[in-house]
Amino acid sequence: MGRPWGRGAIGLLTAAALVGCGAGAGQVDAQRVARAAPGETGKTGKVALRLRQTMNALRFQEVLDTAPPGSAQARTMMNAVDKEAQTVRQRRSLLAAADDAKPIAQQPQMDATIIELDRRGRPVSSGTVLMSPRHPDGVVVPVDRDLSTTDVRWRQWDDQGWYAGKGQGTVDVVPGREGASVDHMLAYPASVMKLMVSFGVLRLVDQGRITLGTAYDYRPAEVNWLCGGPTNKTVGQYIDESLTWSSNAASCALIKLLHDHQAVDTLNKTFQDLGLETLQLKNTNPTTGGRWTNAITMSSLDTAKLLTLVNGAPGKVWTAPDGSPVTSAVLSPSSRRFFLDKLKAQGYNDMLSSANRCGTAYPARGIPHAAPSRWIGTDGTVTVNGSRFGADVRPCNAKAEVTFAHKTGWVNNAAGDAGIVRALPGKGGRSYIVAVFSNLGTQYVDANRPSTPEGIYPYSYTEKFAELGRAIDAYEKTRARLRG
Repeated sequence: MGRPWGRGAIGLLTAAALVGCGAGAGQVDAQRVARAAPGETGKTGKVALRLRQTMNALRFQEVLDTAPPGSAQARTMMNAVDKEAQTVRQRRSLLAAADDAKPIAQQPQMDATIIELDRRGRPVSSGTVLMSPRHPDGVVVPVDRDLSTTDVRWRQWDDQGWYAGKGQGTVDVVPGREGASVDHMLAYPASVMKLMVSFGVLRLVDQGRITLGTAYDYRPAEVNWLCGGPTNKTVGQYIDESLTWSSNAASCALIKLLHDHQAVDTLNKTFQDLGLETLQLKNTNPTTGGRWTNAITMSSLDTAKLLTLVNGAPGKVWTAPDGSPVTSAVLSPSSRRFFLDKLKAQGYNDMLSSANRCGTAYPARGIPHAAPSRWIGTDGTVTVNGSRFGADVRPCNAKAEVTFAHKTGWVNNAAGDAGIVRALPGKGGRSYIVAVFSNLGTQYVDANRPSTPEGIYPYSYTEKFAELGRAIDAYEKTRARLRG
């Protein structure tokens, strides 16, 4: 099948990034910029406008839907509980339906944030852009000096309502935002929500209530598709499996561990106290750690802020809603190092980056980091918990420019990738946080997507995400060079 927007898009966007910091940095499409939200001033403007221009140029609305409204596939995918448990079965169905995919019916839901960091890890500028059927050209979110906004009415994801309501949500995430100028339905965070879980568990470690070496005997009240049966592993092992290869079973165990210590409500309050108001781990089952629903929410802005704290910075990073300073001391240095080490060992590098598929024509190259050695076999190919990617990654690893400590996630109608990018020595000096959420999960495909050979892990996302990651990194590399 043909593709209206060819692979030349990434070259165009990269070229734009390379001149984006010069005299013409603000010269973006006037019609698109005119739709930006009020209050776009100060340090956030340039980054946000470039992000918005890039997202527009990639034309996410040209993806194809393998389960369009009214189709048999769509009718089997409306369960809003434990969607992660359905993914293997759903994926087989979606792959079988790919040849009959139809153009997506409306502008996809997108939520993207970049936070630029100085050499000590302190935020120096940021940009947040939302796209939806209500804002098809994208809208820049006004963000204050504390990396917060009161100008968005955040809504929970609604599986059926996204199509039926044309992207209009009905359940508020943050109360009291009826007067906000932007109304946005948050995409379901999928497995990126495991960042919240690990943060909560590491807080228990820092409080001395458990250790990473503590053996946790997970005994769920019932066995289900999402969480599986009983297990007994150390807390550190559960975190490793949850973050590096996205084990749902390990994540259920960690959530039940939080419930066992009456720490879930405390964790949600901690997020509110820190000014991370959309980070909410709600309505999970205390007897299994399962029941993952749309009440679990994350915005790209608050996710990026959380990762800024995990990354570490001296002194006050921002001011909390009660006026107190927020610092990286929310986690101990040892917990932050452990957290970062696990994110650096991410096995599924296939959304904003494509490190696991080196040397292939598809997907496009993403953020230029190396696939972690932990997953690379003697033949140079990546295998993650039995998922074989099949490409020799050693040539691309040799050309890596950055590290990318991140967490990905997907279900049929959700995609997410959030992480910390740092330049390798002599490779451009950039340091930034990037977080992207969308409803473009495995259900949505590119017109030019090839089939995967038998036994090779199928593609999880449109390659437009990798193109976005590459363009963002090229822009940040240039900005870092010009800043000196």
